[in-house]
Amino acid sequence: MNIALQSAKMIGAGLATIGLAGVGAGVGIVFAALITAFARNPSLRQQLFGFTILGFALTEAVGLFALMMAFLILFG
Repeated sequence: MNIALQSAKMIGAGLATIGLAGVGAGVGIVFAALITAFARNPSLRQQLFGFTILGFALTEAVGLFALMMAFLILFG
């Protein structure tokens, strides 16, 4: 394989993983919001936790999508 193509793949995969930093911040924001909301109204614990798990799952899905794109660039 050409060295320029291999270098371009490495750079592209590295750029595709930038989205993972946003996912880390997003997960932190989701759980910080849970703690804040629970501190304000403890009686809504179950409903808030359900919304938090949904937000966590959607945020992680974006991270998995970014990681999948990086792997597709590298090995595709």
